[in-house]
Amino acid sequence: MADKCVICINHITKVYQMGEIEVRALAGVSLKIKRGEVISIMGPSGSGKSTLMNILGCLDRPTSGEYTLDGESVQTLDDDQLASIRNRKVGFIFQSFNLLSRTTALANVELPLRYAGQNGERREKAYKALKAVGLEDRVYHKPSELSGGQQQRVAIARALVNNPAMILADEPTGNLDSKSGREIMELLLTLNRERKTTLVIVTHDPTIATQTERIIRLRDGLVEK
Repeated sequence: MADKCVICINHITKVYQMGEIEVRALAGVSLKIKRGEVISIMGPSGSGKSTLMNILGCLDRPTSGEYTLDGESVQTLDDDQLASIRNRKVGFIFQSFNLLSRTTALANVELPLRYAGQNGERREKAYKALKAVGLEDRVYHKPSELSGGQQQRVAIARALVNNPAMILADEPTGNLDSKSGREIMELLLTLNRERKTTLVIVTHDPTIATQTERIIRLRDGLVEK
């Protein structure tokens, strides 16, 4: 269903213990994000957006509250279960690309499939993902042989290859010049329209945020009304 809630979090808190001091990074965040929706998360330094991103991406657990990702309850999973749901349900795009420098674009895109234990058609799926981002003629190039924009396209292909429920992009244009940044945003929005994959972008850039359907603003660990 097009309106199915892919991300449902209810009163999520995250408390870090710093010696004798408790730091409340999230103070009761509730959100619903529908399938195919494009949203941005913004907030000043210390607002809790990095903590929220880590929880949404199953990189960390909340201290309390409920999180359901694409119909699966997440908050009580152990490390192995979190790793599994992260691989199946979440595609990550990072500001610094996070590509393996000594391997080809094709091998980088194959990684999520390899971690998932997929053998059959792994190379074909990786090639199709690279073709979807316009890099079918760069499949055997290493990151050092690609421009910044091309490296980010490889990262996008890697994020898409498992057909995740959500793409989580952390400052995806932060390391790019303005022209490459515009091209990457156009590509992400085009892929969202074509595939109906939920897209969550964490950004400081209001130009990026205004291209999304909804802006979620955090301050002091809470969603601003």
